[in-house]
Amino acid sequence: MKTLREFGRMPIALTGPALAVLLIVFGIPIVQLFLISFNAPAFSIANYEAFFGPPANVRVLLQTIEISVVATAICLLIAYPTAYLIAAASKRLRMALIVLVLVPYLTSGLVRTYAWIVILGDGGLINNLLLDHGLISSPRPLIYNRMAVYIGMVHIMLPMMILPLVSVMMGIDKSLMSAARSMGARPSTAFWRVFFPLSMPGVRSGCLLVFVICLGFYITPAALGGLGDAMLSTFIASQVRSSFDMGRLAASAFVLLTVAIVMLAIVGLDLSGTSRRTVQPSLKSRHSLSPLFAMMKRFVGEFFIPYRAKRWMAQLYRAGGDSRWLQLVGVTFLVLVMCYLLFPELLVVIMSFSAGKYLEFPPSGFSLQWYRSFFGNPAWYAAAWTSTQVGVMVAILSTIVGTLAAVGLNRTLPHLRSFLTMVMLAPITFPVIIVGIATYLGLVKLGLLGSMTGIVLAHTIGAIGYVVVIVSASLANFDPQLEQAAMSMRAGPLQTFIRVTLPLIRPGIIGGAVFAFLHSFDEVVITSLVAGISMRTLPLKMWEDIRHQIDPTIAAVATLLILLPLFILMILFVTGWRSTLGLQRARPATAA
Repeated sequence: MKTLREFGRMPIALTGPALAVLLIVFGIPIVQLFLISFNAPAFSIANYEAFFGPPANVRVLLQTIEISVVATAICLLIAYPTAYLIAAASKRLRMALIVLVLVPYLTSGLVRTYAWIVILGDGGLINNLLLDHGLISSPRPLIYNRMAVYIGMVHIMLPMMILPLVSVMMGIDKSLMSAARSMGARPSTAFWRVFFPLSMPGVRSGCLLVFVICLGFYITPAALGGLGDAMLSTFIASQVRSSFDMGRLAASAFVLLTVAIVMLAIVGLDLSGTSRRTVQPSLKSRHSLSPLFAMMKRFVGEFFIPYRAKRWMAQLYRAGGDSRWLQLVGVTFLVLVMCYLLFPELLVVIMSFSAGKYLEFPPSGFSLQWYRSFFGNPAWYAAAWTSTQVGVMVAILSTIVGTLAAVGLNRTLPHLRSFLTMVMLAPITFPVIIVGIATYLGLVKLGLLGSMTGIVLAHTIGAIGYVVVIVSASLANFDPQLEQAAMSMRAGPLQTFIRVTLPLIRPGIIGGAVFAFLHSFDEVVITSLVAGISMRTLPLKMWEDIRHQIDPTIAAVATLLILLPLFILMILFVTGWRSTLGLQRARPATAA
């Protein structure tokens, strides 16, 4: 009993509720799933032999890796210059651009996929424009192919690549570039030798995040791709609907998980010291040149030193003539990227007010008929009410246990903190189809399959990760001496937390609750596995209608879901502004 009391006073005990939810709903089931894949207790590799036996399965696996790699590479090529231009912008413009990136990031991925169906479909925007202008005689196959899959996946994942890069680039000391320029380095040389190595942590984290999530993509390839563009998650989902052979299903899931784990092992999760490791290979490659070539290169370089010095002095105080063109190119590129991110959503909003019988752009007239169809159809607003109920309960539960876990992690040893953080982030790090299958198995054991409680628990295991990350970021700037000062004045631990800690980390808690709600409100894959027949959330209802028929009512629903993140951003802004104002008022009082 005394040991339990001592453990209860330890900070790590605060992570207990979050770990309990994760273990019961996700942790233990995924271990059981792993054992099932080996036919435990007999332990054989028959299920894996059955997976790798048919050439079609191997082709789907390689195709999944190929699509994920290409989508990640495209995201990096677009996101890196975009993030560089955002980080180099003025403070106000930078904040505006970050908000423009956040809006599609917070918008439902299902809505963005639906937007590309409207744009690329046979009766979509592009084909209609080409037909109206007589440029084509019949609709072009712009959808249900690999290119459409890449367009949709990159559109969804691009903000996830931009945001880590912007975060890292904003932390790079710009004076290092100026120092390199002052020592005679050209702008390109200064960039590649100084700035780029320092930005590698953002490149690594962004690529890792995008690649792992792309491995588990299900909705976008199924909606925009053809039969030859199926990914392994689609293959697993078809197994769930058809045979539901748990052994082969588990083997397929762990083959996909192995690819993600291998990538995590190769790239690594510890981003410290990345820039140093990045510079070393380039130095080794330079020293690996033949002595004769190195001598010739050094001689030529020394021969041109006087010319380079004279040219540098001549350009040092000269107004840059090419800088205007570079600025114009940068602004044009940034505008194109923002249009790519925002135009599909804006198009859906405009078309949702169409007065015609079908979606059309530009609308022939203004009408609210599709909104009346949404609010007048019990199936639609019942699904919306179910999603709202589930989202609120998930936000409350995950915020409570996630905040406690973040506080406990903040006060534990670094090595234990990193391990427990990885455990809590596993549900949002693993491919979503694997999380869904493990959660399905866990809810079957609990007897909660097809119930609202089961859906709330299934969504909570992922929402906890968002709460832990956001609240931990708030605690990183928290001064523990404030708690010590409160306790020195005879305040108890609970009173200290309520009166001191909680008000200071309140913006982080609200932000975590908001992201938990959005995570739940947007969930489709896990919900489709655990909801059963009776429970229908709004995204699940949308996905079923998109697969079977393109009901124009979906445009009105998508518009409401697009407005949701804008409303959320306003809440976060007001909350952050009020907390900042409160701190500014508190400082003069403290000084007095």
